[in-house]
Amino acid sequence: MKTPNAYYKPLAIGAPAPFRERPVSLERMIHFVPPHIEKMRAKVPDLIQKVDVVLGNLEDAIPADAKEDARKGFIQLAQENDFGSTGLWTRVNCLNSPWFLDDLMEIVPAVGDKLDVIMLPKVEGVWDIHYLDQLLAQLEARSGLTRPIMIHAILETAEGVKNVEEIAAASPRMHGMSLGPADLAASRGMKTTRVGGGHPDYAVLSDPASTGERTAYQQDLWHYTVGKMVDACLSCGLKPFYGPFGDFSDPAACESQFRNAFLMGCLGAWSLHPSQIDIAKKVFSPDPDEVAFARKILEAMPDGTGAVMIDGKMQDDATWKQAKVIVDLAKLVASKDSELAEVYGL
Repeated sequence: MKTPNAYYKPLAIGAPAPFRERPVSLERMIHFVPPHIEKMRAKVPDLIQKVDVVLGNLEDAIPADAKEDARKGFIQLAQENDFGSTGLWTRVNCLNSPWFLDDLMEIVPAVGDKLDVIMLPKVEGVWDIHYLDQLLAQLEARSGLTRPIMIHAILETAEGVKNVEEIAAASPRMHGMSLGPADLAASRGMKTTRVGGGHPDYAVLSDPASTGERTAYQQDLWHYTVGKMVDACLSCGLKPFYGPFGDFSDPAACESQFRNAFLMGCLGAWSLHPSQIDIAKKVFSPDPDEVAFARKILEAMPDGTGAVMIDGKMQDDATWKQAKVIVDLAKLVASKDSELAEVYGL
């Protein structure tokens, strides 16, 4: 691990200094775009108005013979569009692939001044982050960039989950983490082919009724991992995200999985299909009634101390902190979403 004295020093001469305070941005949905497909690149200007993050995907779901076209397509869409307050990310190929180095060597010099975050797949330990950290610093220095590009790690191996606390603290470039359930399931030897969500056979049974009947209650396969990821991220000031939900035909299940992640502390999720954009927007924006009640708490306890009764419920400094989380998120949402700003009264 880096010593405190070295933690915030640039890793290359001429590279921009790392962020001391990470940028505040709204990232309810990270919308994946396959940039090798021209008609998908053509939709980016409209997407910028609808989503919080546009991500050019270079890894899984991109055929091997389209990897170079995807890289060139991402550079093209980045150069041709003004993203404003919408984030621009890319998911590069994994470190042991034949394409990773060219992804970095071509993208950073070409569009590094626009790129906010690089999503790194299959992160297994601090060594992966340290390698990318050093390489980015060198490329930033050579390209004359004045703002550091951040790193977002995907947890999709058993070793990565085991080392999640160390990964979170590996670099001031760390932006956050996403759960990658499909690859993680394979790494763990889990017996499911689903991409995210529950499984009907992962359940507990109720005690037998007098008739002998028993009810099965489906459980969440990802509860432990999401909780561990959230703790690692929030303890280091990072952002945790739920990753993909692969069944586009089941929006109710997608919403349920996203909501579980939101309640546990995640700030957003991946949207792989246009139908998932509005689901993520709905789930990861706080409920207006919750915002109204949270504002009551903050107004009744301006300095966050003491205890008050509001609508028959006791509120103290602990619930004041909970209320502040909700109101702060509502303010962030309102800064980009005028419709919700009006609903929230902010």
